[in-house]
Amino acid sequence: MAAPKGDGSLKAESSLDPHVQQFESRDAEWRRDFEKRLVRKTDLHMLPCLILMYLLNFLDRANLAQARQGSLEKDLGMTGTDFNFATSIFFVSYLVFQLPSNLLLTRLRPSLYLTSAMMLWGVVSACSGATKTYPQLIAVRILLGFVEAPFFPGAVFLMSSWYTRAELTRRMSYFYSGNALANMFGGLIGAAVLQNMEGAHGIAGWRWLFIIEGVITVAVAFIAMWILPDYPSTTRWLSDEERSFAAWRLLADINESDDQKERTMWEGAKLAFLDYRLYLFVLLQHLSLLSQTFQYFFPSIVGTLGYGKIQTLWLTAPVWFATFLISVCVTFTSSKTNDRSLHIFGLMLLSAAGNAIATGSKVLGARFFAMFLMPMGAVSAYQIILSWVANSFPRPMVKRGAAVAIANMVGNTASIYGSYMYPQTDAPQYIPGGSANSVVCLVVGLLALVLRYLHKWENKKLEQAERDRAENPEVGVVNSSADVRADGFRYIY
Repeated sequence: MAAPKGDGSLKAESSLDPHVQQFESRDAEWRRDFEKRLVRKTDLHMLPCLILMYLLNFLDRANLAQARQGSLEKDLGMTGTDFNFATSIFFVSYLVFQLPSNLLLTRLRPSLYLTSAMMLWGVVSACSGATKTYPQLIAVRILLGFVEAPFFPGAVFLMSSWYTRAELTRRMSYFYSGNALANMFGGLIGAAVLQNMEGAHGIAGWRWLFIIEGVITVAVAFIAMWILPDYPSTTRWLSDEERSFAAWRLLADINESDDQKERTMWEGAKLAFLDYRLYLFVLLQHLSLLSQTFQYFFPSIVGTLGYGKIQTLWLTAPVWFATFLISVCVTFTSSKTNDRSLHIFGLMLLSAAGNAIATGSKVLGARFFAMFLMPMGAVSAYQIILSWVANSFPRPMVKRGAAVAIANMVGNTASIYGSYMYPQTDAPQYIPGGSANSVVCLVVGLLALVLRYLHKWENKKLEQAERDRAENPEVGVVNSSADVRADGFRYIY
């Protein structure tokens, strides 16, 4: 691992930490071996924990789709677009709390904050099984949105505080694989519970589904509380030398320290809002999430192939397993090639083709094949988008936390109205929703190319600024409150 190119942040870091000069004096092989051990240790503590937490986070959010294959709608007297509203109302409360939560997270211990939120959403999700009327279900869905809000942007932010930009893309793919795994296991668990526990102890199968998954979530949260790391400088299971090296290697990657107390939460939010690129990334994430709204109705969409409700849930599993495999592969190549935009463009073309085939064909085989293409493209592309957002706003920490939360918060508003793209009256081909989704996929791909060329332009500006500072050192004197990049930093595209 190479030492940082610039010296401003490095000198400041050296004066604060006695270990830094030791790291710089060591040879490259020692640093590489030490880093490898540290990253492996971090991976073992963080990734399995976050993946399982996200699997349960998405499962408790989306299990309404599996419950619909039981007697949910009949028991609660749901008609028309009631199911669509129950799906969309979750995202209203889910979005409201994300920005303040992520800003708050920069001042708290993630290991306690995120797992406490997990315990709460497990309890609330289990309460869904106790609802007797449709208004009660809506009330529980609103509350579920509030308690689930801290986790996803908080987890993305936490990973960006540990991993270099090259590492983050691959780790983000492992983390977001919880989405595909949740859909896969959701179908399998839903089929097993609805088939085998319907009427057990006088309780409907869909109620058992909520209860079982909620109890599992609470149990996992208790375990995760002792495993999940905090920040590099505060994690207890690292030695002093490991904590220093964890912070130093991020400094080497970006040449700017990740100081928790350097800026106030308000300053971080202000810096994020003043960066014009944030609005383009927000639009990119918003449209990308819109292209994925089909997954909240996926069992219903697969059901149009003509199979029974339980068989339909079994059929969703291979689709999501294939999506998991593809997402891991493409994020690996994205990380290796340091490319984001071209991968996103190609994957969104794949998803657009899937939507077009599903809506334009009545051939059973072609439509089932299309249902593989839809998530394989859209979900895999979103994994790359997530890491691209996080490492496009590297420092200070509060700016990155705000940017990640804003992009996720506004992005998820797509699910509020996107939930109405697939009304039951449009079955079996869902032509309006599928056609609109094809167009959305193409727009996401084109927007990724726009951001590619904007980042190239920004990198040229950074190169010119460095040349100017080299020729005239007085140019390098800037307002300490300004949001500037250190020498050697380049945006990834």
